[in-house]
Amino acid sequence: MSGEQNELLRKLENLAKTAVSPTELMEEMARRLHERKARYNWVGFYVLDPKDSNFLLVGPYVGSFSPNVRIPLDTGLCGAAATSGKTVIVDDVTKDPRYLQGSSMVISEIVVPIFAKSKLVAELDIESYFPGTFSRREQEFVEACARVVGCALGSEELD
Repeated sequence: MSGEQNELLRKLENLAKTAVSPTELMEEMARRLHERKARYNWVGFYVLDPKDSNFLLVGPYVGSFSPNVRIPLDTGLCGAAATSGKTVIVDDVTKDPRYLQGSSMVISEIVVPIFAKSKLVAELDIESYFPGTFSRREQEFVEACARVVGCALGSEELD
């Protein structure tokens, strides 16, 4: 990670200690990532639907378009990350048939599953209007941000 990324990550870790709730943490993290990272054009969270664990529901997000509100786990890049439990990175979404379009302007995307107490609970989804935005360094940074949220969600009472 770069010095800038380490500094931002430290601020987000401190925020996690003072946030009133995981939702507040996700809201603030989405806002800060969107503001501080020029190529992060849409930053948001999807949470596992508490009523039907076969779906993801849009959570806090910041960006210039409305996201897909409810995504089946067998659909899209978010579904792929959720079912595999692994980060999904696509440098050009127009060449990936799994891409579930939120905006025709999106070119690259990263989706990182978030675990709490070894259970999938959410995802951090970042979309960019630029190709190849998510290098190895960016991946490490976004995965570290997701772990911060996972720790916050893990401290909450989960079913």
